Amino acid sequence: MIEVGEQAPDFTLPGIEKGERRDYSLSEFRGRNVVLAFYPGDNTPGCTRQLCSYRDDFSDFERVGAVLLGISPQDVDSHEKFAAKRDFPFPLLADTDKVVIAAYGVGAPILHVRRSVFVVDGAGVVRY
Repeated sequence: MIEVGEQAPDFTLPGIEKGERRDYSLSEFRGRNVVLAFYPGDNTPGCTRQLCSYRDDFSDFERVGAVLLGISPQDVDSHEKFAAKRDFPFPLLADTDKVVIAAYGVGAPILHVRRSVFVVDGAGVVRY
């Protein structure tokens, strides 16, 4: 797993936000704090509660100027349905090949990813 104080591995993944599909790279957010929220699956009870809590408290992220990126192994089609159903105001990224999951050391058997959160500062260093 990536440790606090280490440079966060850069990545580019397809994603969706408010119905708009595009590729997202960690490096595009340099200069801003980024919260990477890895979660096992769309429309599962625990993940739905997790992401809905982020939605409900999204003003806290905005107040501190942080970007929130949800990352899971489902594809963009799955993310699109999940995001539309729950009205998420942040992007959901598709790591279908689990490359980013592996780079951050959060892979797991069966679910493919451990629920994990990283905070990356504006210089790209993991702070939490």
